Amino acid sequence: MIKVEDLQLMAALARSASLSEAARQLNLTPPALSMRLRALEAAMGVLLATRTARRLALTDDGQALAQEAQGLLARMAQLPAMFEQQGRGLDGKLKIAAPFGYGRQRVAPLVARLARLHPGLRIELDLRETPWPDRHEADIVFHIGSVRDSSWVARTVAGNERWLCASPAYLKRRGKPAAPRDLLTHACICIRENEEDGSLWHYRREKQAAEGRAGARESLRVQPALLSNDGATARYWAEQGLGFVLRSQWDVEEPVRQGRLVRVLEGWQFDQAPILIMTRARTGLPTRVRVAAEFLLEALSAVA
Repeated sequence: MIKVEDLQLMAALARSASLSEAARQLNLTPPALSMRLRALEAAMGVLLATRTARRLALTDDGQALAQEAQGLLARMAQLPAMFEQQGRGLDGKLKIAAPFGYGRQRVAPLVARLARLHPGLRIELDLRETPWPDRHEADIVFHIGSVRDSSWVARTVAGNERWLCASPAYLKRRGKPAAPRDLLTHACICIRENEEDGSLWHYRREKQAAEGRAGARESLRVQPALLSNDGATARYWAEQGLGFVLRSQWDVEEPVRQGRLVRVLEGWQFDQAPILIMTRARTGLPTRVRVAAEFLLEALSAVA
């Protein structure tokens, strides 16, 4: 069972560039911290960090656990104020920042619900291409992808798989790829967002049937037939039969359900981009921010 000390350990590792720095934050010796980290890794059954005397780097599993740890610790610190707002509506200004597509499709309807529940709130929803790090004094930030910033607490709304899709018309005309490398002979629609390299696609085999374990991570550089900084535009082009698009599950699951797009290569897992809800990591977080963040997290997690 994970203890509070384990959460504090992972939060410190996320804030630190070395084991020595993390050890100082926790008032431990580096050997003692290293021993606790090994014990936690053994209990979890995963590698959480790679470390040398000079450098520390969290693995993907370590980053995921650290984000959850930061969120849990922040919530524990706010427990004394949890009931101060009971029986009263929230008031004051609340600024929320989110990516364009996810903000329109998922966050905006919930903001409407929040406004009806708390008419005293003055809510501003700021949709932008890069809500992180361009947060502009936001109280709550939605971000798609990993973040390491000790001044903010990030909690995962959903793991958010990326699905490779094309229209039925394109597949009828060009056929389905049998493996990711086949995409080199197909038209690919790429998305440039969050300063990521949109034409470099990472993937791994979902399962290696003979061995029952996850496959090695590989990368593929595709040549964009079309390129946009707007995911909705890229999805539209794919629906029009112009090629394959690699897009977040939340954005394409409805077109797939309706038959406008078809998911392919389901035996491969493309890199996930977790959806995070972020608040400032400080004590005394305003009640309106805390309550609104909990409301949004709970509602979005239910439909993720």
